Amino acid sequence: MSQTYTSAVRACIKGADEKIVFDRFHIVQHVTDAVDKVRRGESQQLREEGDDRLVGSRYFWLYGRENVPDKPLVGFDVLRSANLKTARAWAIKEQLRDLWDQPTLEDGEAWWTGWFRWASHSRLEPVKKVARMIKAHLPNVMTYFTHRITSATNEAINGVIKTLIKRSYGFRSFPNFRTAVLFHCGKLDLYPATC
Repeated sequence: MSQTYTSAVRACIKGADEKIVFDRFHIVQHVTDAVDKVRRGESQQLREEGDDRLVGSRYFWLYGRENVPDKPLVGFDVLRSANLKTARAWAIKEQLRDLWDQPTLEDGEAWWTGWFRWASHSRLEPVKKVARMIKAHLPNVMTYFTHRITSATNEAINGVIKTLIKRSYGFRSFPNFRTAVLFHCGKLDLYPATC
């Protein structure tokens, strides 16, 4: 969602504004960071009052609802149902994840309007800040409903390329770098042909 990325894409691709799709992983990551900021602030406030319910719970708030480990589920359920700012921020984050399950663009826009109202009226400043950031980039969030793609494949290929660069300690020339990328990312069939 950086300006550098969008400027580079606009410079290289005709009609880029209708083609850029901001990845759901990164959007939810921003909201997850906001949940963690709310948790840190609330935990400090509660500890000053002698309440350490949130101590040691950081990683549970970072999980998605389907990935919360079974072992501490009971304690986490109690925290989630408590009247905590962190629980409210986590619920807002989890609700956002449902945006990409909407069947049409119109349904997505209607769903977004409800979520944005909830997030922007939550009285949780980190969550409100992220909601405003997403709203500023909303057209390229909603292009998901037109293309139904994410940048996950590009991120995976980029990770492989970064690993190649790190393992090789750099390349002497661009042709060598290009050959290595094509070799490792090109899905080449290197097995001998059998009759």
